Amino acid sequence: MLQNGYYWRNRELREHVAVLDGKVAPTILLKNGTYLNTYTKQWLRANIWIFNDRIVYVGDKLPENNITTEVIDCEGLFLVPGYMEPHAHPYQLYNPESLAFHAAKYGTTTLINDNLMWNFLLDKKKAFSILEEFNRLPISMYWWARFDSQTALQDEKELFSTENVLSWLEHESVLQGGELTSWPSLLAGDDRLLYWIQEAKRLGKPMEGHLPGASEKTLTKMKLLGISAEHEAMTGQEAIKRLQLGYQVGLRYSSIRPDLPKLIDEILAENLQTFDNITMTTDGATPSFYENGVMNVCIEIAIEKGIPVADAYCMASINVAKHYGLHEELGSIAPGRIANINFIKGKSNPHPISVLAKGEWILKDNEEQNTTSRINWGKYEIEPLTFDWDLTMEDLQFSVPIGLKMVNEVIINPYPIETDVTLDVISDKYDDAFLLLVDRKGKWRVNTAIRGFTNQLGALASSFSTTGDLVFIGKSKPDMLIAWERIKELGGGIVLVHQGEIIFELPLRLAGSMFAGEMKELMEKEKQLKSLLKEFGYRFTDPIYSILFLSSTHLPYIRITQQGIMDVKKREVLFPANMR
Repeated sequence: MLQNGYYWRNRELREHVAVLDGKVAPTILLKNGTYLNTYTKQWLRANIWIFNDRIVYVGDKLPENNITTEVIDCEGLFLVPGYMEPHAHPYQLYNPESLAFHAAKYGTTTLINDNLMWNFLLDKKKAFSILEEFNRLPISMYWWARFDSQTALQDEKELFSTENVLSWLEHESVLQGGELTSWPSLLAGDDRLLYWIQEAKRLGKPMEGHLPGASEKTLTKMKLLGISAEHEAMTGQEAIKRLQLGYQVGLRYSSIRPDLPKLIDEILAENLQTFDNITMTTDGATPSFYENGVMNVCIEIAIEKGIPVADAYCMASINVAKHYGLHEELGSIAPGRIANINFIKGKSNPHPISVLAKGEWILKDNEEQNTTSRINWGKYEIEPLTFDWDLTMEDLQFSVPIGLKMVNEVIINPYPIETDVTLDVISDKYDDAFLLLVDRKGKWRVNTAIRGFTNQLGALASSFSTTGDLVFIGKSKPDMLIAWERIKELGGGIVLVHQGEIIFELPLRLAGSMFAGEMKELMEKEKQLKSLLKEFGYRFTDPIYSILFLSSTHLPYIRITQQGIMDVKKREVLFPANMR
């Protein structure tokens, strides 16, 4: 376990050496295996000795002392390093632990995670304590240090102070700064951001950018200012340009941007010959997108599209490890590495039948092992929400002349509100719906209208949002109040109400933002939610991201935020939040 910057104490290291000398028996012996050596990109025959959570030997020899050893005959199987997700947002209705165990069952045994939610939910002491709990999981869990909230907060400078940001950067479980969504501020001369980037580089930690559509000039400027990696390429040509400029490049396959097949087609068409600085990411997909796994799905696509088989595995293992300075611990099957190993039936079949994570069986002969929850959420007061305030019809007064018009899940344009929003119900013949953002503590609210989300639904209420504040969308004010009452009873979640009847509910009992149950159950609930919203006029692919992005000021062109309705390009609040 990672502790005080070390994985193993001196006593443990001596014990590892003693295994080779026959004084101590290996915990597990993998006999007659054919494994992928990610340093030479060769498939080699070997016996692999594991002691507790570490690979101690890879070669022809067998241990003389094996009295207490679990021996697994790997004849006919192929062994590859545990897969690594380099860019996880582990809070998209699921929680980091449930995502980790689900991913591990399909071979993704390392996740490098966004820390944004911890900034909103926990003080530093509790946040760093929960990171230590995650270190005790069999899945290898690492984190980022965010420099910005990707929205407009009322207390941005307090949450993202130099003291807080540097404390995160210096933490042993934190591997990078970013992702940096406030890069326009950096280009405009924000020296505080530049100082934080300099500190990340001084600590030997890379900086992740967020540069969709950036020109060669902008990409070059950001490289000069310290950005190391980028995952927003939407064409093969954009990916190659980033490589040519010296970026580590993540190819994205997410629920909202499933670009990986197209990107690979286009980079291969450009005759790219080397893939050592390319990784792949699912970039925080919504739950049902992970039905068949995480990085195993990306590897399968890469192989099917023509990436050499060894390179496809390296893109989800050693390439990630090297970028983050983890190559002495992860990304390969070699002496001294953490025992994260996937057992597959064929070289081109990345879906494992058995998975070892830190030497612990997660999946064995297609049977799940001990994957029950181990995080004590209540210890960190990550519990069902309680409210000491109430929402009333007085809060549902709409008079702002500008609304939000959805172009797709990502782009929102301003539009002049011409529908009568003083009525209790907006007629279905209009595409407009009420949109309300309310402080989770009840101190402020922002009222406007939205087009493109629904043309029929009475009300959606959600405590899942960018900041954990409450979002209400719907055609009926009375239905919005019913949805509010049910949100209170659930302790947070997503509720749909139509014509006075609750037609859907998803409890999010972990701080109103995360589901406390199994991923399989959550996937079914999400599918049901998507289907219902489609019936009520939702026209796009991913309503979860639509809700999340309502406040995301790194996306064009207008957003509803804690400060009010904001013109993103001008960074100007058009209509401020109303104090309650």
